[in-house]
Amino acid sequence: MKIICIGRNYTEHIEELNNERPEEPVVFLKPDSALLKNNDPFYFPAFTNELHHEVELVIKISREGKNIQPKFAHKYYEEVGLGIDFTARDLQQKAKEKGLPWEKAKAFNHSAPVSGFVDKKLFSNLQNISFSLEKNGKSVQQGNTSLMLFPIDELIAHVSQFFTLKKGDLLFTGTPKGTGPVQIGDRLTGKLEGQEMFDFEIK
Repeated sequence: MKIICIGRNYTEHIEELNNERPEEPVVFLKPDSALLKNNDPFYFPAFTNELHHEVELVIKISREGKNIQPKFAHKYYEEVGLGIDFTARDLQQKAKEKGLPWEKAKAFNHSAPVSGFVDKKLFSNLQNISFSLEKNGKSVQQGNTSLMLFPIDELIAHVSQFFTLKKGDLLFTGTPKGTGPVQIGDRLTGKLEGQEMFDFEIK
């Protein structure tokens, strides 16, 4: 399986990082070693002093496909969940300044905590789902899929032009505004339409 991530998919997050608004989805990958499941603790890596949380809606691909048309994209996923795209912001900034790839800042071990998944039929409109992240019980990020620049089905269609999607692949769909630092001892809780999806500690 592979983890496909979308950057810069919420306008206010683009603005808070002073990035350019993309004309098409910004795509990057994480290896399967980035996965962190079952509310296991996340261990703060030694190579960064500026680790940021980015909460995201996650789509689990349910069947193989490539060159998928947007109108058929809904047939390629049945479940949605919540995850965090951990980012070593200091490493990322150094790489961006030099025009270099920034996988080391995004794709390191356990940089993709993921919740369990729920049936998409539980939601009347997938493009109007609220989700949030709490740090130590305080809300730090709130988003709604209606604010995506590129909706879920468009993302699947776009990504499938370049990568064959396979059953079990995960698509991180981008983060809303409010990304910020975490420290050892913090506790992160993610909610999807008010339902707790993950709750784990930074160690």
